[in-house]
Order: sequence, then C-alpha cells, then structure tokens
Amino acid sequence: MQNKKWKFGIGIGIILAVVAWEAVSGFQQSKTYYVTVNELTQGQAARRHVRVGGLVAQGSIERRGGKLTFRLAQDANSIPVTYVGTETLPDTFKDDAQAIIDGDYLASGEFRAEKIQAKCASKYQAAPGSQGANKSPVAALGPDHQFGKSTLSGLGSSQ
Repeated sequence: MQNKKWKFGIGIGIILAVVAWEAVSGFQQSKTYYVTVNELTQGQAARRHVRVGGLVAQGSIERRGGKLTFRLAQDANSIPVTYVGTETLPDTFKDDAQAIIDGDYLASGEFRAEKIQAKCASKYQAAPGSQGANKSPVAALGPDHQFGKSTLSGLGSSQ
C-alpha cells in the first residue's frame, strides 16, 4: 500500500514538473520587447524578436504582389521592413504615419514584420479648407443659437 502512494506521488510530481516547464518555456517564447528605431540601429536591442515603433518614411511604401516593403524611421535613422502577411493593413497606414511593427530583426539589418499596427489619430479635425475647419463646435452653431430647455432636461435640471 505504501509503495502505491509513492508511485502515485512521483507520477503527480512528474506531471506538475512538465506542466510548469511548458508554461515557463511558452511564456519565454511569447515575450516581445518594445524598442525604438534608434535603439535597434544602435545595437542596444540585443533581442531578435521585438516590437519597434517609428514613422513610415515618406515615399518608401512599395507593394509587389503579396509583399509590402517600407522604411520605418526615427530622427535620421531608418530600417528596411518587409511584410508578407495575410492581414489587411489599416487605412491609417500611409506615409508619415506612426506605426508599430512586430517581428524579427535579422542580422542583415532587415526587419521581417509579422504584424503591423498604424496609430489612429486621437484627435479628429475637419480637413483644412472645409466649412467650419477653423471653428470650434460651439462657434460653428453661430452667435444667435439658443440652447433650449430640452437640452438641459437631460442634465437633471428641475426647471
């Protein structure tokens, strides 16, 4: 009876050790570090799999078949990026857009992107030259606009 308990305990211990090993090694493989283009080009990022943020260089976007190449820049530094993916790129991915790329930095200095994210504008404005482009929303209503009682009723007014 005592022998069966020992075998059972050793079996459970082995199973727990394997599960712990898989969890730790899976976590290590999924870690991605965020660096800037300057850090990457100056060799400060010793990691192979990284996430890099920068600006898409003006006029560098080229599409050939299912392959997209562009340069990601920061200050005077830039890196060539190749993306061969199936995901549709966002509409905000264009020249001078802020982008974050996720992938592998090769010894040749080229970056192979697996994912591309383009930063969305946090402030929406009317296009220059359009009606109301230089006015605030309240100023666009005009000086004669009156806020009626119905506007205040939703604010908990007791009038």
